[in-house]
Amino acid sequence: MSLTLFIANKAYSSWSFRPWLLMRVMDIPFAEVVTPLYVEGSRERMLREAPTGKAPVLRDGDFAVWDSLAIIEYLAEKFAEKPVWPRAQQARALARSLCAEMHSGFQGLRQACPTNFRRARRDAPLPLLDETARVDLARIEAIFSETPARYGGPFLFGAFSAADAFFAPVVVRLDAYALELQPATRAYCDAILNLPACVEWRAGARAESWVIEKWENI
Repeated sequence: MSLTLFIANKAYSSWSFRPWLLMRVMDIPFAEVVTPLYVEGSRERMLREAPTGKAPVLRDGDFAVWDSLAIIEYLAEKFAEKPVWPRAQQARALARSLCAEMHSGFQGLRQACPTNFRRARRDAPLPLLDETARVDLARIEAIFSETPARYGGPFLFGAFSAADAFFAPVVVRLDAYALELQPATRAYCDAILNLPACVEWRAGARAESWVIEKWENI
């Protein structure tokens, strides 16, 4: 096995979850190495794998690639037979547009609802979602309802793709904070949450012993 994926805590690292989920769903074999966040020596450990010192990092033999989007693009080229991206040109372009939007956007919702894959499902406090977060949520609901409807569902482009891997952490946020969702959005979220790989990751998050209090008390 030449591929090794270096990830941070499963409880908190949405960026690590994306390539991990894609590789699991696409049945791409890899070894997993967890380096917990904010533990003494963790940054130094990750600096041995990538110059950013951040997870995730994919190592293929002596070669390393970092950043979740770059990792997914690398996997799409290395495993061209796998449907990492939709096969149709326009669907593939749209999927990349959505991933780029997710990669750099939705800061309001990210800040209001921090990632915690082991958070017990409970309602978010009413003041939690400010106007910026509500605008983000409305845009996400539009993506989750319109795109599967256009391409036949149950995932964004029919079959699971990189776009679903990119939005999966948001799905877990919506579920963990019990945000009120439209039926079409709920159906898409359920499709992601019921993936065996998603269930496996969340179980791994609950089994971890590392705790970052500031993300546990929201």
